[in-house]
Amino acid sequence: MTERIATTPGVFPLPDWAKDDLSDLKGHQKDDLITGDEGPELTAVYDEAREEVVSVQRKAGLDRIVEGQLRWDDMLAHPLTVHDSVETGGIVRYYDNNNFYRDPVVVNELSFDGDVAAELEATTELADDVQAILPGPNSLADLATDEFYNDDEEFLAAVADFLAGEVDAFPEIETLFLLEPSLVENPPEDGEDARASDAIDVVANATDAEVVAQPYFGSLDEKVHAHLLDADVDAVGYDLVSDHDGCLSNVNEYGTKDSVSLGLVDGQNTLVESPETIAERVDWFEENTPVNEFDTVYLTTNTETFYLPYSKFEDKLSALAEAAQLEEVTL
Repeated sequence: MTERIATTPGVFPLPDWAKDDLSDLKGHQKDDLITGDEGPELTAVYDEAREEVVSVQRKAGLDRIVEGQLRWDDMLAHPLTVHDSVETGGIVRYYDNNNFYRDPVVVNELSFDGDVAAELEATTELADDVQAILPGPNSLADLATDEFYNDDEEFLAAVADFLAGEVDAFPEIETLFLLEPSLVENPPEDGEDARASDAIDVVANATDAEVVAQPYFGSLDEKVHAHLLDADVDAVGYDLVSDHDGCLSNVNEYGTKDSVSLGLVDGQNTLVESPETIAERVDWFEENTPVNEFDTVYLTTNTETFYLPYSKFEDKLSALAEAAQLEEVTL
């Protein structure tokens, strides 16, 4: 019988009170954003906000609890923007939306940092069944500017090694989600798609936890999808909100892993889907794919949720958790 697990790809919106407190403490300019060496006042706000979002997930009934990535001012670029070997450049659009991040310019060799591991250590003190969130190596390399390695292949390998080192320092976790929107938004060209899979392998092999490669903002090109299936991960993600037909076509043409992660709830839209609608979307996917029974289906939002008002974010988590508990719905 397929296990349905309700979870999220993290990168949550800040609680409203935390936004107000941080606005007073940090300001709004580029130089006021997180650098990895925040003082005790900022740390206290983020610690309290982390406790709140962990509590929200537990009360909602999610099966996997994430840290929330509330300090990630630069979204998926965060692990580099706080690194000592990186200088922050100009403000860059975050994919095809109205959010922006500081361009992380790599100017020296990428070495171990431990920033994300420290966040996870704090989270494991608050909850069991913790799920780690990281940018996938392809997306992190794509979001950055390389002024040290001066070779795309070498840079991707360095980013993958850097992320693997961070994972190696993680406390015990249940699941690791590697977020790879760049595989959709800026897919590797012919000859590079196998390298993309190899880079994911490097990170995935650094943990014994279940690893999910989670692309989003659409469906993958066929060749990229086929190569991603060669990666040593336990599940591949499908953004059914943005392009359910394209995702289904990929699975029916090339197959998929024994487990899948389904983006069922819109992480960028305030309309709250009902648990019944979410469960129906899972049933639709299972009924229209050649694999009759997956080992695990992760039920998740299709993107990060930092775009949402905090109250809508809470409602969507509750709907996801309830949907995972529903009996199969007949369409």
